[in-house]
Amino acid sequence: MQDLVPVRGLPEVVDHKPDKAERPARGLSVDEGSGGSAMMKLISEVILSNVTRYGCGGVTLRELDDSGSIVVGDLEIVLTTDAHTIKPIFFPGGDIGSLAASGTLNDVSVMGVKPRAISFSMVVEEGFSKDDLSRIVRSFNGVLEEVGVDLITGDTKVLEKGDIDGVVVTTSAIGVTQKGRIVRDSGIRPGDIIIISGSVGDHGISILSVREGFDFQLETKSDVGPIWEVVEAALEAAGTEGVRAMKDPTRGGLSNALNELAEKSGVGMEVREEEIPIRQDIASAAEMLGVDPLSVTNEGKAIIAVDPELSDDVLAALRRTRRGRDAAIIGRAVADHVGEVVMETKVGGKRLLERPLGDPAPRIC
Repeated sequence: MQDLVPVRGLPEVVDHKPDKAERPARGLSVDEGSGGSAMMKLISEVILSNVTRYGCGGVTLRELDDSGSIVVGDLEIVLTTDAHTIKPIFFPGGDIGSLAASGTLNDVSVMGVKPRAISFSMVVEEGFSKDDLSRIVRSFNGVLEEVGVDLITGDTKVLEKGDIDGVVVTTSAIGVTQKGRIVRDSGIRPGDIIIISGSVGDHGISILSVREGFDFQLETKSDVGPIWEVVEAALEAAGTEGVRAMKDPTRGGLSNALNELAEKSGVGMEVREEEIPIRQDIASAAEMLGVDPLSVTNEGKAIIAVDPELSDDVLAALRRTRRGRDAAIIGRAVADHVGEVVMETKVGGKRLLERPLGDPAPRIC
C-alpha cells in the first residue's frame, strides 16, 4: 500500500504507518551504548518508559544522575552500578580492573559522598589466562586501597569459548551520608564557576591509539583512577552549599557532561577553549586520529561547579591533590541560552559545544 499524499483543498490526511506487527525489528547500534544523545534516547524510550517503580525517596532513576539514593531515616544511601567491557583489556595506564573500580567509585564520589563498599562480578571466557585474571583483581584492589573501600561481595562465572570476548566486569558501590547532603548534578546557578580537575581526553585517545595500532611515538596514557581525593578537597574548601554540582565526564567526554549539567540545571554555559587543559601528546594523537578530545571518555576527572566567591579556594585545594594538580577554571554558568554550551574558541570566535551522538570509541569503558 502506498503512503497517502496530501492534496490541496482536501482535509488533513495522515500518512499510513504500519501496525507494530508490520514494522521491521530494529537492532541496537553501538552509538546507543556510547553515551551522548543516542544513548539518552534509548534510555528514555526503552528503559524509563517500561519501568514503573524507580524511586525510594532520594535521587531516583528518572533523574539520571551518576548514582541513585535510598532514604533510610536520617541517612541517605547512595548506590550505583556499572558494567565494563573495554577493549583492549590491558591498556597504557590501567586495565579493566582499575577501570571497573575507579569508574564505579567515581560515580558515588561525584554525589559528594565517600564510597564505603563495592561488589565485583566477573564473567570470563573459557581459556582466559589465570595470571591475567589475577592481574585484573590486583589492579581492582589497588584502587580500593587508595580510596579505603572494602570489597564485600561478588560473583564469578566462566562461559564457553567464543560466548564472550575475554572478560566483562560488573560492579556496584555504595556510600552513606546524612539525608539531604547529596550533591546533585542539577544545582548549578547563573554565575557559578565551572572547574575541570585536570586534562581531558587522556583515556579515550590513549585507547584509540592502541586499538588502531598507530605508533605516534608519544606516551599517551589513560587517566583512569579514583577521584575521591579531588571531590573531598572541593567539599572541604566550599562545603556542600558551595559545591553546586559535580559530574565525571566519561562516555561522550567533556562536551556531553557539560551539556547534561546545563540542561538539568536550567542554565547556559560559556567556556573558553584556551583554558581547557589538554596534554600535548593527547592533542597530537587526537589530530592524527581525527577525533575531538572534548568528546571522548575520561576516567579520572571531575567537573565541579562552585559558588563564584569560593572558586579560587576550591581551585587551590584541588591543585594540592595528586590527581587535581592540573585543575583549571574553564568557564561559568549564565542565565542566557539555557541548556546550551557556548565555547569561545582559541581564535576568538564562538561556537556551540554540542552534545555528541555518542563516544567515537565503542567499548571504551
